[in-house]
This record gives sequence, structure tokens and C-alpha cells, in this order.
Amino acid sequence: MHLPVRLRSPCPRCALRGWKSGALALALLAIASGAQAQDVPPNPPASESEADAPVAFEADGLSYDDASDSVTAFGNVVMRRGDQSVRADKVVWNRKTGEVEASGSIRLVDADGNQLFADSLMLDDELRAGAMQNMLLALREGGRLAAANGSRAPDGTVVLSNAVYSACAVEDSAGCPVTPSWRITAERVTYDDTKKLIRFKGARLELFGARLLPMPGLVLTSDGRPISGLLIPDVRLSASNGVEFSQTYYKRLGNNRDLALTGYVYTAALPMISGQYRQLTSMGAYQITGYATRSSRIPIGGAAAGSQRDFRGYLAGNGRFQLSPNWSIMASGRVASDRTFLRRYDISRDDRLRSVIEAERIDPNSYLSIAGWATQTLRVGDAQGQVPVALPVIDYRRRLPDAVLGGKIELQANSMAITRTTGQDTQRAFAQARWDMRRITGLGQEVTFTALARGDVYNSDENNLTATAVYRGNPGWQTRGLATAAMDVKWPLLGEFLGGTQVLTPRFQVVASPNLRNLAIPNEDARAIDLEDSNLFALNRFPGYDRIEDGVRFTYGFDWQWERPGWRVSTTIGQSYRLTSKPTLLPDGTGLSSRSSDIVGRTEIRFKDFVRLTHRFRLDKDNFAVRRNEIDAAIGNERTYAEIGYLRLNRNIAAIAEDLKDREELRVAGRVAFARYWSVFGSGVFNLTGKNEDPTLTTDGFQALRTRLGVAYDDDCLQLALTWRRDFVATGDARRGNTFQVSIAVRNLGFR
Repeated sequence: MHLPVRLRSPCPRCALRGWKSGALALALLAIASGAQAQDVPPNPPASESEADAPVAFEADGLSYDDASDSVTAFGNVVMRRGDQSVRADKVVWNRKTGEVEASGSIRLVDADGNQLFADSLMLDDELRAGAMQNMLLALREGGRLAAANGSRAPDGTVVLSNAVYSACAVEDSAGCPVTPSWRITAERVTYDDTKKLIRFKGARLELFGARLLPMPGLVLTSDGRPISGLLIPDVRLSASNGVEFSQTYYKRLGNNRDLALTGYVYTAALPMISGQYRQLTSMGAYQITGYATRSSRIPIGGAAAGSQRDFRGYLAGNGRFQLSPNWSIMASGRVASDRTFLRRYDISRDDRLRSVIEAERIDPNSYLSIAGWATQTLRVGDAQGQVPVALPVIDYRRRLPDAVLGGKIELQANSMAITRTTGQDTQRAFAQARWDMRRITGLGQEVTFTALARGDVYNSDENNLTATAVYRGNPGWQTRGLATAAMDVKWPLLGEFLGGTQVLTPRFQVVASPNLRNLAIPNEDARAIDLEDSNLFALNRFPGYDRIEDGVRFTYGFDWQWERPGWRVSTTIGQSYRLTSKPTLLPDGTGLSSRSSDIVGRTEIRFKDFVRLTHRFRLDKDNFAVRRNEIDAAIGNERTYAEIGYLRLNRNIAAIAEDLKDREELRVAGRVAFARYWSVFGSGVFNLTGKNEDPTLTTDGFQALRTRLGVAYDDDCLQLALTWRRDFVATGDARRGNTFQVSIAVRNLGFR
């Protein structure tokens, strides 16, 4: 059907070209194609003051015809009534009938910010549109509705014939007309200004000029409200489930809550349903998501063999509430029926599901947290009974407002109880005080003095159930006292270099602590110890509280930074030296077990927003072998770029420390744009771990884990992508193989 109108505003400046965040929320909350509106309450009636407001106008000239009792305004006519306005070249008001006829460069703006452009327009005395010719309705949310002609029905709705709708820009940045990548054609469109609803009859979707699927019952809102209805279905092909077809129904339950229900049908599995409920309250917001099905699965990590049919599902929820200016509560929970459900149905690739609840109180000088943590492991070989539940975890800190000996004091009290169903149980409590004083010398050195005192109390039982002996500690009650003194000196030196500014900052630190009964204390939170640039100058290089680096050590190094327009380079390098030569609790291979530590560093290079490179390394102190080599690099812009991530840990740590296994991996990703809106993209994750990193392996170190390749189209109102993904690792019923997916996102129509 050829339409005698174009989706174009009368002038280049009239086209609405931005995609506001409200338009995205509109699509996600289902201004859905293929849906009938349900439970859509009308807008509240205008107040009496608005309804009785007079119509004000201004014009270059005005004339009156006695015979017809009509008033004619001409030349830059502007009529206003409340939040509505009409601009035209000429307006004729018939005082007998109350009709107003506008003509020539008409622009009507309603109370919602929608703009109507037309060649001729009939209005009533309340500035409501009636009959019109060659009209264009530019909605505030970004869509445009054009029609050959229109008229007002007896019930007040505006009826349009031969209509076209699109959310695409119809002009480029230079004001030249462009063809929309998609549009909706319709035989008839009704616009209810009271309910702010636009209903289509005989609608069809056109994509790049080709007429595609019909869209019966299409309903949109002119003010951006979400309405109930069906979303466009998704289609996918995967190795685990075959062809997948999913359809979502969105239900708007109120201005602050909604519900989305989705049904899934597979050719290689039984159907599945899911739902998501969201609500915004006066104190915060929360959402709950759930999946449920009954399907066959292959158990992993247990003695059972073969497949079995079970109920399977996943439940997740999170929310945060601000109870008062100081108090807030946050909760997040995730649980799955089995270890392969999320991977098989491509919901998530997480190997652990963490749940937490936490209450916080924050004021300018204190902080209190009362929390509980639980984790469900989805990793093959991990025993759920060995995974701890931490409840409660209490942490309180207070900063004293008055200085003591020229420095600030912070007090801290901490308590934690860890339980396992088939493992070691541990309870811990400590209290500490920390004093910090910072001074700037006359030569510009920044000197910081620190003193810390802490007392610990531990209680544990069933310690022999912990596989790694150095983590067990002694059963029963154990106590420990700690005192630490430290001095940290920085000396920034500023100068010019290569047309820019450089800052060289030599740094020196000394930390002293007495010898401690570390191995008598259970180690629950300080296991993954590894020397790196982020903890080089830390008071305690262990990541938690259960292990303390005792003795006297010196740490030295420097920071260097150079900047010039467009460029920024920064480098950190350093090493530490321990006075004592006796063996420590730090395993060989961590870089800290000898008197002299390994050498660690980090370098970052940035050129505008085009080049970003970060390199982190650790060199063996004896032979300068590379024990850690980590590179993250990106080059390009938003449309064309290449990214690479490489990590190799070759630390030769003993197998006793299962948290510190060596590995080597490679990650690559890239996108190449062409033909303005088109691009090809791809990514891959590869395991390069070989015998050098893990002597227990029998392979030589190359295994593709996951690859992806696709082609995409992306303009201001349409996103299309065809993606192929291959998974190379199978876990239970989450099979290896290919997955194909077509993704479409159409602005303002609820496509995902």
C-alpha cells in the first residue's frame, strides 16, 4: 500500500532524534506489539482551573467579518491554553460554531509534550484537534505517526487513515531526509487523547522496505506509560535444548509494580516457565525472579550415574530499603535446584551463587554492618557441606573526632561465626585501635606514621575436616594479641619530560610486628595470599584478618607518572625485604616466603580514548623469571575495536595451597564496523594451562572454552544481530556444541 505521506517534520529542527532513557524503559516495560491494552486507567481529568482557562493568542494581524461572525488571525499566530499551544500562519475562529480552522505550517503541542504538524487542522474551542490533512504526530517518547488525513470521532477520539508509524529519525545531522529502517503501516489508527492510547488496525511491520509480519492489536501510549500485553517472542537454537521459542506477557499492576511471565517451549526438552515481579516502595525497591521446569538431568559431583527426571528451577531476588537517613537494609539471594540448570538454559555462567542480607548504619564518624552470607557452589568436585555459612558477620568502626598526639584514631570491633554442615566450624571476635598521623616535611616528603593494636579470640571445632592442614588452626579456644608500627614515606618529584609533565615518587615503608601464633589460629578469610602491586605497601599482605604478616620488613619502590595532552603513562614497581631469615607461614611461590620478596609492578598506558593498556608482572628475585604476566589491552573506538586479555601464573606453588593454583589463559574480543551501520564481532576464551603451570595435567596446554562470532546492524532505532556461539566444555546435561540466536531490538515497540 503506497502512502501519500512521509514521516518527516516540516523543518529540520522539528524532528525528535534522541533516544531518551525513558524510551528504553518503555520498551523493557512492554509497550508491546501484538498486544491488546488491558487495565489501562485513564489519565485524571483536568482540574477545573485548567478546563476553564481562556485561550490566549498573539498574531501579526487580526480581522473580523460581521457577516460570518468570524475572527481571522494571520502572520505568526500563536494560541495558548494551559500547557497546550498552536502555531500557524493563519487561524479562523467561527464564533457561531466555536470551530477554529488553522492552516499553513501548523504545529500543535499538547499537555504531554507531543507535537502535531499538519497542512490544515480543525480545532474546537478547547484546542482539541479535529479534522486534519497531511499530518505528522511527533510523540514525546520519540515515535512519529503520519497520516494522509484524520478526523475527530463523536466519542472524541482522533481517527487517522493510511497511517505510518516509526521511531526512527527521518533526517540526518545535516537536515537531509533519510529512509527509516523500520516502520508500521496501518489502514486505520485511533488516538484517544483522554486515555493517551494509540490503537492500530491492519498494522504490518516493514523492515528495510520489506513487508514482514502482521501486528494485530498493536497499542501504544502517547505519554510513555507501560501497558499490559505480549512481547515479541525470542527464538534460539542450542545443543542442549534444540529449538527454543519463548513468549513473554507483561502485566502492569500499578504505577510502582509490574509482573512479567514467560513461557519456553523446546524441541529437545520439556517446557519451562519463568516470572519476574518488581516493585518500588516509598523506602526502596525489590525484585524477584524465578524459573521452573521438569526435565532430565545428569548428576555431577556425586555417585549417581545416568540421567534422571526431576523438578528443576532457579530463584533469585534482591532489594534495598532506606529505613532512615542512617539505617538501610539490603538483601540478595540466589539458589538453583542443581549445578547445571543455569548453564543448560543459558541463564548464567556463574559457578557460585551468593546470598547475603545486611543491615547498615552510617553517620559521619561511625559505621555498623550486621550481615549474613551463604554460598551455593555449582563447581564440579566441590562439596557443598564444605562451603561455609557466615552468620552473623558484625563490623563496627568509629572514628574519634579529636586528634590524639596529632593523629586520627579509628576503633573497630568485628565478630563472625562460620558453620559448615560437614566441615570445620569457627567463631571469631576481635577489637582493634588504629592511629594514623600524616605530615608534609619542608622538603615535600609525605610521611605517615601508623600504630595498630588488636586482640583476637577464636573458637573452632572439627578442625580435622579441613583438608589443608595449615588452614585448620588448633581446636577449642585460642587467643592472639597484635601490635604493629609502621612508617611510610613518599617524595613526589615534579618535572618536565618529552613535552609533558612527569612525577617521580620514590617510596619507602617499614612495618614491624612481633612474632605471632599464626598457625594456632584457623584461617578462613586469608588464604589466597599473593604478592602483587595492589598489596605491596599494605600493612598486612594477607587479604583477610586471620593471618598476620609478622616480623620486621622494609618495602621500597617508586611510582612514575607522565602526562601530556592525550597521553597518560603510569608505572609502579617495588620489592620488600624481611629482617628475619626463619621460615614463615607464607608458602613458597607466593613471592614473600624468603627474606627478599619478588619484584612486582604495574604499567598503564592511555592515549585519549583510543588506546588502553595495563600490564602487571612479578619477577622472581633470584633469576628474574616471570612468575606473573598479565596484560589487558584495548584499541579502537566504540564501533571498531580489539581487546585482548592474557594471564599466566607460573609461581610453582605447592599443591597444598589449592586456592593458588597456577594457570594460563587468553581472552580476545573485537568488532569491525563497515557500511555505516553494520559490524562483525567475535570473542573467545582459551585455556592455555600446560604442564609448566600444572604438572598434574596430561595435555600440552590449549583448550578453547567458548567462542562467539556474529554480524550486527545498529542505527538510531533498530538493532539486529545474528550470533553463533560454541561451547567446548560439557558439564552434565549442559552440553558442548553450537548455539545460534537472532536478536532484535526495535525502539518503542517492546522488541528485546
